[in-house]
Amino acid sequence: MLLLLGCKSPYQSINFDVNNLPAAPDYSQTKSWAVLPQNYPPSLLKIVGEGQEHQTDVFYIYPTLLTDRNNTDWNADIWDPKIRNKVLGSAIKYQASAWGAAANIYAPFYRQAHYRVFVEPFKSQGVAAWEIAYEDVKSAFLYYLEHYNSGKPIIIAAHSQGSMHAKRLLADFFDDKPLQKQLVAAYLIGTKLSKDTYKTIRPMEQPDTIGGFVSWNSYKLKKLPKSYETYFKNSVTTNPITWNGLDKTNFEDHKGVLYTDTKIYPQSLKIERINGLIWVSLPKIPKRLLFSFIKNYHYADINLFWGDIRENAKQRAANWHKIYGDD
Repeated sequence: MLLLLGCKSPYQSINFDVNNLPAAPDYSQTKSWAVLPQNYPPSLLKIVGEGQEHQTDVFYIYPTLLTDRNNTDWNADIWDPKIRNKVLGSAIKYQASAWGAAANIYAPFYRQAHYRVFVEPFKSQGVAAWEIAYEDVKSAFLYYLEHYNSGKPIIIAAHSQGSMHAKRLLADFFDDKPLQKQLVAAYLIGTKLSKDTYKTIRPMEQPDTIGGFVSWNSYKLKKLPKSYETYFKNSVTTNPITWNGLDKTNFEDHKGVLYTDTKIYPQSLKIERINGLIWVSLPKIPKRLLFSFIKNYHYADINLFWGDIRENAKQRAANWHKIYGDD
């Protein structure tokens, strides 16, 4: 799940072989989906409950989970029980669940690219693997539109590698296109976007704005990554607590961290927004001493603000329906 930018390569060189790919998903089959509204896995039900049918959908794309340096695959085998369980037990449980109170969750399994695609000297070889991953995401979204959406408003939600694919998905399907009217919001978390990434889709700077995107990257308070100047600086940085132009928040503003014990801890952190990053205070959560040794909060970009995302998604979805109604 953690995207380590600019790290030293620990991987052996492995040639990409288009003839040796994992079997492709078939999105007409339930087993190719990590989550469908009528088939929430137990890991998700534990967080969001049985829930109700919503008039809004969320299409969620999970982050990089294929990170084992001993795994020689360039793309994830979505039929491998270990990979499927990792998706369901981590990303779906602790990330996708944040949108479960606002929308029906659709989350495809996809042959995501191995983490080595972010690391030199493998980036050039990883281009083909990256295309495989995006084509799966695109195929899943096309199937969703044709068979599941039925004209409902859509939230796009993603993290890290998932956000990089979602960023492209917005360009292909929403930006300056008829489907843009159905866009409630795009939560493109843990990646880099500029204000002019799209022709007509803009960063959202108020908590009830619809039709645009939000994005942020989290780091320890008063610390900067080595790649700050070359990667993070000048990227869109949303305040994920107040969702407006404020650069600082207080503990009482925070709606909650979703922790590994599946409990929500509100009023447990405050943030400071700088150019390209969100600085996060040490959260008031169990075993917080262990957390104090971590500088890069990328892996927790969603967990840290889980309660805030949940409430914001509900607010934006309600505003979409207020504006457009049944039109």
